[in-house]
Amino acid sequence: MPDRVPADDLPPGAVRSAGQWAVANTGDRLAAVSRRCRHQLADLADGHVDAEGCLVCPWHQARYDLSTGEMVSGPRGFLGWHGPTPGYSGLVKRFGQLFRLRVRRAVRRGPDVVVEP
Repeated sequence: MPDRVPADDLPPGAVRSAGQWAVANTGDRLAAVSRRCRHQLADLADGHVDAEGCLVCPWHQARYDLSTGEMVSGPRGFLGWHGPTPGYSGLVKRFGQLFRLRVRRAVRRGPDVVVEP
């Protein structure tokens, strides 16, 4: 059985877990990426989609392009600190560009959103 999430649980801007995937609804399209942030392994299924259509990590707000899985802006904090960390954020961003999230297509099938293999 494929990884899926009920479509009613995925309004625009939301992200939900579907097996090993974080499934996002940008309002314009559905997308699925691997669930672990490249910064500190937060579960991206607990994040949200911002106004630019990027997936935002719930811990330190690293942002990911849902089409490529690339980190487009680095985290805004480290461990318990939430605030500017320019040098560190740049380093993590470069790592997130090299080691992108895995990307899969997510489609609506009946009452569910399904992650295609």
